[in-house]
Amino acid sequence: MRSTSQELDAHPDGATLYPKVPLLDRLATLQIPRPYARDPLVIEDHEYYLTSAVERVVFHEEAAAHGDAALLLSAPGSLTAGMLVAALGDDTQQRAFFERVRARPTWTFLAMTEPQGGSDASTLHTTLTPCDGGYLLNGTKRFIGNAHRSPLGVVTARTGPGPLGIRCALVDTTHPGCEAGPLATLGMRGALGTLDFKDVFVPEAQMLGRHLSPTRRGMWGWLHAFNPLRCVAAALGVGIARAAHAYAHQHLSSRHTLGRRSLDTLGARIRGVQSLTRFAATAVDTDPTNAHLPSAAKSAAADLAVEATSTVLRVLGPGARLEHPLLDKWARDAFGIECMEGTSHVQATSVLNALARADTAPR
Repeated sequence: MRSTSQELDAHPDGATLYPKVPLLDRLATLQIPRPYARDPLVIEDHEYYLTSAVERVVFHEEAAAHGDAALLLSAPGSLTAGMLVAALGDDTQQRAFFERVRARPTWTFLAMTEPQGGSDASTLHTTLTPCDGGYLLNGTKRFIGNAHRSPLGVVTARTGPGPLGIRCALVDTTHPGCEAGPLATLGMRGALGTLDFKDVFVPEAQMLGRHLSPTRRGMWGWLHAFNPLRCVAAALGVGIARAAHAYAHQHLSSRHTLGRRSLDTLGARIRGVQSLTRFAATAVDTDPTNAHLPSAAKSAAADLAVEATSTVLRVLGPGARLEHPLLDKWARDAFGIECMEGTSHVQATSVLNALARADTAPR
């Protein structure tokens, strides 16, 4: 994965890089709910579908620690969009989506973030206007994972005012009116893109949550997706930290006493955030609406990834970025964890709200 990740970093628009990595080819067939899955991961007679938060966390942490986080985010599969389809889609929608993803390596996207207001649902400008047989989709999305590679994804937009006017729709970007392109970034290169929609027809059958009550079509479904995704983002941060920590042990002289002490301290911090992340994933599997632990884990892991790569660059000396290009890449990628699934001030608000409740504060 690491040689390919450096190739992707140099050529971030290269969507065809993924077939060179068997792990990513395997990942594309996972994260599919059991009723639609055909080929689970089998380890010592145990089947893993990578649909629970704990399974996703362990997989993504290990793949980032021994491989590369940015390459994982650039891989085909149903990670983000699939969670919302599983939460809000009816049987027909789920079957069509997951069978398409399972049939061949397919990139998918979840488009929420917009240029004007980020991922704040209350400021959504993208609209779904009713028309004969469905809706017309208009708007712009930015900072969307694999937007420039994906033929299929989920778009959040407004059908009316207020929180009940926010809906999620399955959108095929090969339809007229859809424009997608890569987004140039310093870190996590090749992972993000942009989407523009102009009078894109969305059939009524592609509207997620149509079989649910209005109160369960929006935020309720997002909680079932974003809380596990925050655990995955935290796992990627822990994985980057572990990769940098192991790299430093490999390249740092045994005579560098102060550097070794810094690495020991860093190792203890990595183990602490790792434990928090796995505890959060367990809590989410118990109750998908559990928000404060995933938020705490994601915020801590975002800080950890930057702290770890910065510490390793420092102990390896002033020329480390030039002498160790892979480490330089991880240091740039580390800042991307902060922007995933809500920045740290958003996560802090979630933790504060939970602690303010009497039923949560004692724990």
